[in-house]
Amino acid sequence: MVMKVGVIGLSEGNGHPFSFSAIVNGYDSTKLAAAGWDPIYHYLAKRDASEFGFEGIKVTHAWTQNAVDTNSLCEACLIPNGLADWREMLGQVDAVIVARDDEESHLQLALPFLEYGIPVFVDKPLTTNLEQLRLFRPYLESGLLMSCSGMRYAQELDGLRVGLTDYGELKLIRCAVVRSWEKYGVHMLEAVIPLIGSTPHAVTALPAGHYSMAVSFDNGLLLQIDCFGDVSPIFKIDVYGSRKHAVFHVEDNFSMFRRMLWHFFRSVEERAPAVPAVTTLTIMRILAAGRRSVQEGRSVRLDELLL
Repeated sequence: MVMKVGVIGLSEGNGHPFSFSAIVNGYDSTKLAAAGWDPIYHYLAKRDASEFGFEGIKVTHAWTQNAVDTNSLCEACLIPNGLADWREMLGQVDAVIVARDDEESHLQLALPFLEYGIPVFVDKPLTTNLEQLRLFRPYLESGLLMSCSGMRYAQELDGLRVGLTDYGELKLIRCAVVRSWEKYGVHMLEAVIPLIGSTPHAVTALPAGHYSMAVSFDNGLLLQIDCFGDVSPIFKIDVYGSRKHAVFHVEDNFSMFRRMLWHFFRSVEERAPAVPAVTTLTIMRILAAGRRSVQEGRSVRLDELLL
């Protein structure tokens, strides 16, 4: 029996509907090249055919806000059903991927499927709106909803994960990334929060010409994330421990996305959370605290943002 997956939405500058669908279904090289997502086309073209697809799983339905984009997505990623209305997927698919990164759209697009009992993956960030986060919480806890960045599964960090004790006591983690705090700072949080065995305490916006955030933890660890706006691609993580330090550059989008999709599909089959709900909720609260720190010019404690 085939798991039928629906893909919903498209955000400006974000080709995740194409990359996610291609990893699941494979793709038409000519049609994908014509779709205009050159970075995605190039990193997919480097992969062996054996790396595409999941047994018994297909993207069968797709909708974007524009009929031309929907047709392009379906042709490029071998999706048989392009829809005029995303609501047509209700009752037709076994799982849904909301592949838009504008958090304002997520509740409207995801909630009808969750209420219907259909598992949903929502692109990062889920939402920094606390009221909406409260609505999402029971679905995160039940495993019906998953939302994260693929950076959580970056293969470049595998050695760090298994060898974390070699670093001794973690003192400082410094991250550098492109674009904005909410949309790209979340990548860094997803990558490093699972490594930190402590509770975040407060977020402070630092004086800089870009988004620069300091997240303090109960154990004294400092996490600094700098989001440099529209610069050349950079996803860099520096880890400083009492016995060792190292630098990591994350570049393999394909592997992290494939791993992320694998975890989502397994959560659908097992009806269990792939990511602990408390982790997702904490990351969203850190993003919200950072934004408030910028707005109010002060450190913002996480306990000010209770759910």
